[in-house]
Amino acid sequence: MPTLFRYLLILLFALSSSSLWAQDTANATATASAPIQTPAQILTQLRSQLDSIKATVDASKGDVPLTDVRANALAVQQQAEQLGATLSPQSASLQARLDVLGPPPAKGAPAESAELSAQRRQLGKAKNDLDGQIKQANSLSTEAAQLAAHVAELRADQFQAQLASRTATPFSRAFWIDPIKALPDDTTRVQRLGSDAAAAVRQAWQPPNRTPFVLCLIIAALLLSVGRWLIERVLVNVTTNRMPAGRLRRSALAVAVTLANTLAIGLTAHFAYLALNWNDLLSDDLDELARKLVQLVTFAAFMTGLGRAMLSNNRPSWRLSALSDDAAHRLRAFPWLLGGGALLLGVIEHINSAIGASLATTVTTRGLLAVMTGLLVGSALMRLGQSRRAVLAAGELPGQRPLWVGLVVAAAYVCVGITLLGVATGYIAFAFFIARQMLWVGVILTALYLLMHLVDDIFDTVFAPKGRTGKRMQSSFGLPTSALEQTGTLLSGITRAVLLILAVAIVLAPFGAGPQELVGRVGTLLSGGSLGSLKIVPGNIFDAALVFALGLIVLRVLKRWLSDQLLPKTSLDLGMQNSMITLLGYVGGVLVFVLALASLNVDLQSIAWMASALSVGIGFGLQAIVQNFISGLILLAERPVKVGDWVSIGGVEGDIRRINVRATEIQMSDRSTMIVPNSQFITQNVRNVTLANAQGRVQIKLPMPLDTDASKARELILDVLRMHPGTLSMPAPSVQLDNLDGGSMLFSCTAYVNSPRDVSSVKSDLLFETLERLRDAKLPMTSPQSMVVRNLPPIAESNDDKD
Repeated sequence: MPTLFRYLLILLFALSSSSLWAQDTANATATASAPIQTPAQILTQLRSQLDSIKATVDASKGDVPLTDVRANALAVQQQAEQLGATLSPQSASLQARLDVLGPPPAKGAPAESAELSAQRRQLGKAKNDLDGQIKQANSLSTEAAQLAAHVAELRADQFQAQLASRTATPFSRAFWIDPIKALPDDTTRVQRLGSDAAAAVRQAWQPPNRTPFVLCLIIAALLLSVGRWLIERVLVNVTTNRMPAGRLRRSALAVAVTLANTLAIGLTAHFAYLALNWNDLLSDDLDELARKLVQLVTFAAFMTGLGRAMLSNNRPSWRLSALSDDAAHRLRAFPWLLGGGALLLGVIEHINSAIGASLATTVTTRGLLAVMTGLLVGSALMRLGQSRRAVLAAGELPGQRPLWVGLVVAAAYVCVGITLLGVATGYIAFAFFIARQMLWVGVILTALYLLMHLVDDIFDTVFAPKGRTGKRMQSSFGLPTSALEQTGTLLSGITRAVLLILAVAIVLAPFGAGPQELVGRVGTLLSGGSLGSLKIVPGNIFDAALVFALGLIVLRVLKRWLSDQLLPKTSLDLGMQNSMITLLGYVGGVLVFVLALASLNVDLQSIAWMASALSVGIGFGLQAIVQNFISGLILLAERPVKVGDWVSIGGVEGDIRRINVRATEIQMSDRSTMIVPNSQFITQNVRNVTLANAQGRVQIKLPMPLDTDASKARELILDVLRMHPGTLSMPAPSVQLDNLDGGSMLFSCTAYVNSPRDVSSVKSDLLFETLERLRDAKLPMTSPQSMVVRNLPPIAESNDDKD
């Protein structure tokens, strides 16, 4: 059985590819055989198109629908702008060649050669022709833009007039009289359309077309019965078993269910269309209607699949939305009902348009469709309310829903009420518009909700620090965990903002705005505007952002290569390496910024003038910042202090950990960090303890009694100084008799260590070892002298003194 499914899929894709290949081959052949048009011919053609559009607008007088007129005007505008943009570099090239030739010789000057004069005249004529064509293209672009704006105003007026139109209420007898009268004619038109379709089926059944007709119908039946289940199962299997664990599986499963339903039913409709029109058997009207019906079926399938993915009744634990199981069960049938309602609405509208149905029939069918849509949406809202009340009755609290969900539900209730009330009062056009917009906006919001979850989960998975891709980026680019998470959050936010803007643009588009008009608007937006002499073009902004991002990545990789591979293999000390990497970062950052500005087509000379104008303000307002910045550059260049030095400045003593643009970070002995402005290192006295790899000196004073054997004590202390692993043999340790005073002699002991940072620890070790050795050798240390004060008894007075 799986082998049969596999063969069916191969056959399906082979037929699809063959039909698409045949269409592409035909288009390519037609394109190759078409002659290349000159700019003059293109301008003539654009002028003819624009005149035709103007004639259509003038002849409409508010009666002819202007659905595609504005899109055609925008297309002319875009083509004219592209032509002008193409011709401008050619004109500049001709001007450069004329500048090389120089001006013609003045009167009295030696005459130039005839060839040079002829070349100058030829180049001048070609440039004048190009300039004229550029002006004509710009004029056409301006006229087309003005015409598009005028058509937009006319369409808005038509739309308002249509919505404000009122008929008799359906509860009156007058409402049904006109449709009953028009019923025979409309029935005849429908029968004519049905007979044309039946004739097309009979023609497709003829021997030359029978084989593809039967084969396409078989494939369509297989897709509708087995293929839909098979495609969904394959996509679900890939989603659940091949994707990394996490929230991405849940959102990807919803997308897979939506795509499976859309793909299977859409391909079914497409193969049914191919069965009837394999050899272009359908007439132009039937072919256009059939194509629109295929699009409607695909949209209805997408709508149904999207609803099934959001409800996720078969996998409640994978549900994206915050719906309870009871609410999802109550709404189980509504994706199919709403999809079928949207399909029915579109089919009836297109059939009415194809047969030219009467106004009464159109109004009646629109009223019935509006009531049907309002009742479907209202029933879904009522079931949601019943589920919420059931949860409250069970003594449980329903899940907290976001504010925007409450607003959407409230707006849906209002729209349902307006739809039913509009039909009841005779404003059927307005009610039909609200009903159709309810379905359209619902699909857009649901798709936006799904895509936002998908985008968020994709960036969370890709930039997860513990994920496979996150670990690779950390190892490749040296990104910290926080930077990786911030990058993912930023990219997710930007993408979601773009999706939101696109959804709002689609929802708020005026009535009748189709894909062509939306593409025209996007093209107009991408053409950009101007801010003074600076042209703001989204494409240039994207290029500048790309150059800036790639430049920073290249700069980071280069700095990492220098710090990890090249510089450690040189004889440069660590401070010099850090200084070189820091300077490279500053210079490279400025260069990347300049390249980004060049990608924006910003005139660097204008920036220079702006910088000159701002220099006065910088001199007064930012004097201290500029002073510290220049001082930081001096510190990195002259290196009076460097990273790792032990310095003392202004009562602050510690190790330099980092030299920034504005200030230097000094880590003190208590592990705190002092931020010192760079200018203080230039203007104040600085004590650099470790400059030029200075050695540390350990000095100990030992007082001993005068009767101590000085030679023995000296040898014992020298032995302690020499045996310690931290002391240096060169300069050699020394013990000197420094002084004799107060019945004691004072020994001065000196030893040297590799770094001043080792002095305190080595001195402590030496004192412990010296005291122990002196105690073992019975060589006492002198105790501090103390003074004892005694009170003597008074001396008795003699008798002679009394006399």
